[in-house]
Parts: sequence; structure tokens; C-alpha cells
Amino acid sequence: MIRILLAEDQAMVRQGLKMMIETDPELKVTGEAGNGKEAIALCEKQAFEIAVLDIRMPEMNGLEALRAIRSRWPRTKVLMLTTFNDDQYAFEALKNGVDGYMLKDAEPEALIRSIRSCLLGGLSLQEEVAAKVIPRLLKGQDEPAVDPSITPRELMIVRLVGEGRSNREIANELGLSIGTVKNHVSQIIDKLNLRDRTQLAIYAIRNQIV
Repeated sequence: MIRILLAEDQAMVRQGLKMMIETDPELKVTGEAGNGKEAIALCEKQAFEIAVLDIRMPEMNGLEALRAIRSRWPRTKVLMLTTFNDDQYAFEALKNGVDGYMLKDAEPEALIRSIRSCLLGGLSLQEEVAAKVIPRLLKGQDEPAVDPSITPRELMIVRLVGEGRSNREIANELGLSIGTVKNHVSQIIDKLNLRDRTQLAIYAIRNQIV
């Protein structure tokens, strides 16, 4: 069973999302919150594999909750949901290490795929969001300048991370074990002085590796 924290301030919407998520028998919403503060309080009491957060909530919004979860429970994946196709929110979420970003009008199957992609270590961005955010990431960038210490094999892994591939998918494509891919990704993040996998994906986009 995959334990999910669901934070959404509108009770009816939250129940609808819960029903959508639990159509997958392996996914179980074991914690429900009406705002970011309640979400953090639940994280203090139990472990979750992934937190699905509404970005606009009273008292503490999704971005603030994301920062707290990243700081205190870095192994918990975070998928952000919003009704607003607003590139500023998505941009801020990416800067703070979100694992996925989706609009609430996505189909149930797309939501489940996004949750599973996040759990596998991928970066899940809905197409409408990516179309707005990626040009902003590239705006004002100089000519691509990939760090010369990155080896050809590492560059290939950076490209696949930038495409949102999970460790399993990268391992299958390159004929490596998942453990080897994890080690490569960690070494690349350290080598480039980045914080996490999301920043690595942004690095790949900014430097036109993907």
C-alpha cells in the first residue's frame, strides 16, 4: 500500500480527489488536511510516500507546505495540484523541489500516472504547465555551457532526467541497474552543486540538453 497525504481546503473537492486516487487499489489516502498546517501536523504523526497538495490553501499554502516537507521529510514526494494554470506558481514549485505539478481538471488516469511517476523518481509536469514554465526557465539564459566535468554517460543520464524519466526507465534504456542509476544521479547532483533531482531537470532544460 502506498500511503498518500491529501491536502485540499474544499472538502467536496478533497473527497472527489480521494475517490479518483483510490481507483488504483495500491494507492490509499491515509491522511487528509484542509490546509498546509494540518498537512505538516499529519506528517509529524505518520509517514507518507507522497503528499498531494493544493497550491492555494488558507493559513499555509501548498508552496509553504512543500518547503517544510522538503526540509523535514526529504524522502516524501510532493505533487502539486491547482485549478490555476499560472506559470508563476509552477515556477516557484519547481524551484522548491516539487516532484510533479498538475491542474485539477486532469483526467483521473493522468492523476494516477503522475503520482506513480513521482514515486518512481520522475518529474511529472502536465503539458499545459510545461508549455508555460519551460520557456520561462530558458528566458535570459546564455548559450548552453555544460559543466566540462560531466562525462558522456552522465550527460545521457542528465538528458533523461530532464525528460522526466524515472530511475527505472533510465536503467531500462541504458542497460544499468536501478542502484547504479541512483548513484550516478546523486554524483551528478553533487558534481553540479545542485540541491535535488528537480534542479537537475531544470539544469538539463536550461542548458538545452533535452
